[in-house]
Amino acid sequence: MADGSEIPEELKYSEDHEWLAFEGKTGTVGITDYAQSQLGDIVFVELPEVGQQLERGQVFGTIEAVKTVAEVYAPVSGEVVEVNAAVQEGAEVINAEPYGAGWLIKIRLADPKELSPLLSAGDYAALIADL
Repeated sequence: MADGSEIPEELKYSEDHEWLAFEGKTGTVGITDYAQSQLGDIVFVELPEVGQQLERGQVFGTIEAVKTVAEVYAPVSGEVVEVNAAVQEGAEVINAEPYGAGWLIKIRLADPKELSPLLSAGDYAALIADL
């Protein structure tokens, strides 16, 4: 990557810079390495409650960095089944491990067809190369 962003091949990506790791009927959602690098030092995260229903494209939380606040969008529709308490206690983990300990929510997918519009790693790399 020209900008040095890590883009794991096994994940799916949204044009809003969220990633989705899918297992069974549950997807783990976080923000991409590119997104966290653009935000800078992340200091606070606001996430939804477990049980909340989300629609694809809906804002489900905010990420506050030293210089800005960014909204986070659901890459798929479904029910929030888990929220990462670790990022709420220490949001800087998102900067250190955006694809690991810095995940945000787990969502039970409402419709598997919603996976098809998500970007592959190669498509996401092309998207951010143009930014």
